[in-house]
Amino acid sequence: MVLGESFGSFLGVNLGFGFGVTMGVHIAGKISGAHMNAAVTFTNCALGRLSWKKFPVYVLGQFLGSFLAAATIYGLFYPAIFNYSNGQLTVTGPIATANIFATYLPDHMTLWRGFLNEVVITGMLQLCLFAITDKRNNPALQGTRAVVIGLLVVIIGVSLGMNTGYAINPSRDLPPRFFTFIAGWGVEVFRAQNWWWVPLVAPPLGAFLGGIIYLVLVGSTIPQELQVLENPMEYEDRKIPKTMTHQIATSSLTRVCVSPNRPSVQPVPPLNDSICMEQF
Repeated sequence: MVLGESFGSFLGVNLGFGFGVTMGVHIAGKISGAHMNAAVTFTNCALGRLSWKKFPVYVLGQFLGSFLAAATIYGLFYPAIFNYSNGQLTVTGPIATANIFATYLPDHMTLWRGFLNEVVITGMLQLCLFAITDKRNNPALQGTRAVVIGLLVVIIGVSLGMNTGYAINPSRDLPPRFFTFIAGWGVEVFRAQNWWWVPLVAPPLGAFLGGIIYLVLVGSTIPQELQVLENPMEYEDRKIPKTMTHQIATSSLTRVCVSPNRPSVQPVPPLNDSICMEQF
């Protein structure tokens, strides 16, 4: 935005956002499950998929990372920001730059329409995340989950992100907003359209509703027989008690003895000079 239209576009911003999420999934996937969204973390805790003990730790890490990311962007693009805004750090107006870091409502949106917009698109995000990672359904192929999640963010941004800037994540809106407050934009970042609280409340509500919708309307209707077909040996093992299996295996043993001038199969214990082994 601050470098002119020839260096960027709405699609470019969404691609950068989406594939940034992809890189985050690759980096933190094995550490925390790539919890970068406080709304998603809240939903997993509320639905019993994640311990509440981890919630403050994950959210604190998300807030800290988002704040440092905003500071990094500000440091890298400081000359461009001041050149674009003629040295005036404004929140609204034709040369506003605060929306580089956090979301703000455009003129055609009202507060409550924006709230509903954030609830709907975050619900879609959470619903699709459950579908992508549900092994009982039709999940993303092994090794492609990060790319698919990144594409999901791009799709949401390109198709539904124009109304509110699609915060869909309290962790990516409040910390950068607070950074702009202390970096020179002032208290107006919290006063403009009284919008600052919506990215904190609407995304967790939307994510929770989206998760419930998936579990009730999709997850509960997946046939259980699919699990048996995927691993029939495991199913057979469950049908036969372990004690019975041991008895069958033991009863099927036949003593085979190899000794000079004697038959290979002996009905009685072998002599001392024989070499004995068990064969199924």
